[in-house]
Amino acid sequence: MKNIVDPWFTVQGLDSKTFAISEYGHWEKVHSFLLLGETRAALIDTGLGIDSIKRITDQLTDLPIIVLTTHVHADHIGGHVDYETIYVHGDDANWLINGIEGLPLEQIRKNMARDITLPIPDSFNPDTYKPYQGYPDRLLSDGDTIDLGNRSLSIYHTPGHSPGHISILDDKTGYLFTGDLLYSDTPVYAFYPSTSPEDLVNSLEKIAKIKAVSKIYGGHNQLGLEPKILEEVLAAIQYLKENHLVRHGTGIHAFKSFSVHF
Repeated sequence: MKNIVDPWFTVQGLDSKTFAISEYGHWEKVHSFLLLGETRAALIDTGLGIDSIKRITDQLTDLPIIVLTTHVHADHIGGHVDYETIYVHGDDANWLINGIEGLPLEQIRKNMARDITLPIPDSFNPDTYKPYQGYPDRLLSDGDTIDLGNRSLSIYHTPGHSPGHISILDDKTGYLFTGDLLYSDTPVYAFYPSTSPEDLVNSLEKIAKIKAVSKIYGGHNQLGLEPKILEEVLAAIQYLKENHLVRHGTGIHAFKSFSVHF
């Protein structure tokens, strides 16, 4: 990989055909991921939209790119406008088309503009910022497989943080991309009106049982978690269920966010 020096994005090669594209100048420290196959590439999320992520992907590949949306929140769909082929789970499709439920535009703009530590491009105006809206090209479901050409991605429906949240397993490398289901250092939130703590716990249990995971890549903060954390996640979930902290239909009073620390 050639060394890419950019004023906004940090590019790190996870291997010769997988790249993390990170936005460390923003308090959310968002990661997007570009996976190259032989016939096409997948871009897992498109970041904040403060600057154009396409500027980076154009330097990394000439392959046609499909965007795999882990979930429809503003910090993961910011660059969708620059790509022709967008995939999203069916349960988040309405948010992509009509706007994100449960998060007022004023709050989204405030979150987007605060605690920025790098110069922002002239094209970004937080007062007029609006999350991407558009029609997806394909609706994903649990168990779907995406073929990139000698590289296959498996889709896991992992709701909780959003109804249509997905996690993505790279069957060739064992990389598990978990979006906002699992990452380190700060809480994974599940107390908005549009979230479900119960679903979040069940989704964590689901990914904790996936075999042959070599590395976990969440959507924020530390880049890359060791798979042993899945054992700790599973133990925490079992504790919650054994102590009746999960209530169907009433949420989780003692478990409004999940945070991994080392």
